[in-house]
Amino acid sequence: MAETDITNLIREQLPQLIAQEPSVRDFVLRTVSNYYAGKQETESKFDRILAELQRDREEQARKWDENNRKWDENNKRLDKMQEQTDQTLAEIKKANRKYDSTIGALGSRWGLYSEASFRNGLKGILETSFGVEVLNLNDFDHDGEVFGRPDQVEIDVIIKNGSVILCEIKSSMSKADMYIFDRKVAYYEKHHQRTVDRKLVMSPMVDQRAISVAENLGIEIFSYADSMESL
Repeated sequence: MAETDITNLIREQLPQLIAQEPSVRDFVLRTVSNYYAGKQETESKFDRILAELQRDREEQARKWDENNRKWDENNKRLDKMQEQTDQTLAEIKKANRKYDSTIGALGSRWGLYSEASFRNGLKGILETSFGVEVLNLNDFDHDGEVFGRPDQVEIDVIIKNGSVILCEIKSSMSKADMYIFDRKVAYYEKHHQRTVDRKLVMSPMVDQRAISVAENLGIEIFSYADSMESL
């Protein structure tokens, strides 16, 4: 019988023999066991693969949860740092505002005290040593001629040999201050019926823009003590 016929015969008869003859089935299994893994071994390998995949997934999930926890902690830490920074900046701004307010109040008070001290000193020197009359007038401007509204008007007057000199003694003089002083002069001449011979500004700080205004209005500026010699 040819080899091809034998092969065809085995293919036709083998399935039936395996089903009917246990010895033939065992023989076939022993013969092919070296080439194919058994069912139990295949299932065991598959279970091991599934178990490894499950462990990998669990490990990745654990790492992911750990990373999320660290991320949340970092965000909370950053939020806390930002909150502390904002609070510190707010405290610094509050302290700066308080400092600026205190310095401004002290500066304003110092300016007023300086003006009063200079006015009192000037009055004492001129009246005692030079026989000059120094007056500090406080009128109420009902018609708002000086400031554009009813308000108190303070005017320093020096009278020397019948001549009337009006002074504006301030810690600083701006352009607007020059115009106000000129309106004070006009107010004095109108309500006191006296002609003003000289208009003087005494101030350590005079805005540059106020100088040209003073020149146009005929106001003399004295910024240093030696300038007072011309009185």
